[in-house]
Amino acid sequence: MDQEAWKNDKNACGGHRSQMIEDILKQKDKLLALTELEIVDMFGKPDEQELFKRNQKFYYYYIEPSRECDQPVSDHPMKLVFRFNAMGLAKEITTEE
Repeated sequence: MDQEAWKNDKNACGGHRSQMIEDILKQKDKLLALTELEIVDMFGKPDEQELFKRNQKFYYYYIEPSRECDQPVSDHPMKLVFRFNAMGLAKEITTEE
């Protein structure tokens, strides 16, 4: 994965993230249990984040161009989702639309 290309493709407007998602998902087991800071260091600031009950957090990184882009692909673009537990460790990594 080209970390700089990922970080510079905010909201996936440049279309670079979609080319990297397969490689990221292949490394999913290595990414689990990383801290929030380690994920941010690797992937950059999330495009969106959500605080959930019991101090769980979700970080969202768009894989397809979001509604913030000039040319959004759909109303429900695909996202890479990291779920963090109350201790700040990645417990789940998925994709969703």
